[in-house]
Amino acid sequence: MFIDTHCHLDAQEFGALAHIERAQAAINNVIHCVLPAVEVGNFAAVRQLAHTSGDSYCLGIHPLYVSRAHDEDLDRLDAALTQYQDDPRLVAVGEIGLDFFVPALRVSPLRERQQHFYLAQLKLARKHGMPVVLHSRRSVDQVLKGLRDVASLPGHPAWHGIAHAFNGSPQQARAFIELGLKLGFGGALTYDRALQLRRLAANLPLEAIVLETDAPDMPPRWLYKTSAQREVGDAQGVNSPAELPRIAAELAALRGIGVEELAAATTHNALVALPKISALTDSLFVGPNP
Repeated sequence: MFIDTHCHLDAQEFGALAHIERAQAAINNVIHCVLPAVEVGNFAAVRQLAHTSGDSYCLGIHPLYVSRAHDEDLDRLDAALTQYQDDPRLVAVGEIGLDFFVPALRVSPLRERQQHFYLAQLKLARKHGMPVVLHSRRSVDQVLKGLRDVASLPGHPAWHGIAHAFNGSPQQARAFIELGLKLGFGGALTYDRALQLRRLAANLPLEAIVLETDAPDMPPRWLYKTSAQREVGDAQGVNSPAELPRIAAELAALRGIGVEELAAATTHNALVALPKISALTDSLFVGPNP
């Protein structure tokens, strides 16, 4: 059984078909999905969808959305975390972090605005005693610095959470692990050309890895269409949580272990990273949790 630790089932690509995608994932033994918010405007949508589908959700402001966020949105996030603190399906603050891949986000004023929102949300996670789900595209060192800076404040224990779509160096991977984070791997590892990522996925400690799809984004290689293919009418495949077992099979092959062993380990790791999921999934296991 698998846990998809990061998917955006509320995305417009799914629309009214989100429940069908989720049902197909369940047929494929994806027992639970974590649905991160991206801005204040979709807090209600991810919460409602998580309750409808039996999954969990995170609340946060994504770095790609800070350009249209207001400082007051941090107050609204704080208020929502307070309002729903007893909701068993609220499992983390996320998706938060930094993105220095998009050119406009690498320079002033959005670079500094990202930093402002990221650090403020880390502090809110600490205030509410919650794990974090992190975005760190081309920004791993800066994301790590934020974690260290906030962790250094008095009375703050180790972090819990996930560095989503990890694609850094072995040294950066160890830094996240030492801070208490798990590392998310998904469809990107299925591409033969992703040599460094595949080496990481094969060699990192198994207890550091969780699975994710980032659906509808980050499609595995069997869904991806080149620009030439799209020009002749081939539709780009839409990633979904139902693809997770096949992604897991590729990762298991890279590591030279069975899929069942990988599923048990990564499910356990997800429960460590996001502890509130345990209560939501206990009834789905035969016997004790893995």
